[in-house]
Amino acid sequence: MTQDGKKKAAALAALEFVQPGQVLGVGTGSTTNFFIDLLAPLADTIAGAVSSSEASAERLAAMGVRLLDLNAIDRIPLYVDGADEANAQRHLVKGGGGALTREKIVAAASDRFVCIIDDAKRVETLGAFPLPLEVIPMASRQVAARIEALGGRPVTRDGFVTDNGNVIVDVHDLSIPDPPELEATLDGIVGIVANGLFSRRPADLLLIGSDKGVDRF
Repeated sequence: MTQDGKKKAAALAALEFVQPGQVLGVGTGSTTNFFIDLLAPLADTIAGAVSSSEASAERLAAMGVRLLDLNAIDRIPLYVDGADEANAQRHLVKGGGGALTREKIVAAASDRFVCIIDDAKRVETLGAFPLPLEVIPMASRQVAARIEALGGRPVTRDGFVTDNGNVIVDVHDLSIPDPPELEATLDGIVGIVANGLFSRRPADLLLIGSDKGVDRF
């Protein structure tokens, strides 16, 4: 099965968790795009969706899904999103698409987080994929110095601006044996709006597309 085939299989498996009248949280990225496209026939049966990015919002609207403001609702029963890496504890690295801050906000407001990935994203230890940080532009140099002190190699993503008007700094050369500890450390660095570790609020379920079908973990 191709990588896209595995992504689509995981996205299709997530549809079984979508209930009539439900508010959905919807993430950002190539695997989530498959989920959005598959969601189109159910658009009239759900209450609507809170999107983690402008790109996903546009795609949802094109599929006929009603867009909702998070400030207008109390909780989100189900959040579906992808990841760039996932370990056995369902800790994630996210933010390859640059939407990590809004993804964290939606995840925090959600009762259940179902993460859809292909099997190439499953790893023993996080860190092979560069860890994204959303950084306020005036703090870029200060943040880079702190990251280098932690052993990482910060690279500002060229020509990219987040939906919040900030830059993304991708941190290379990190091995992350204790994701919650590093997540807390990064949260304490002034100038970092959010980091791409989702470990203090991990996924509740991983749906992993593979040659054998979809593994659930």
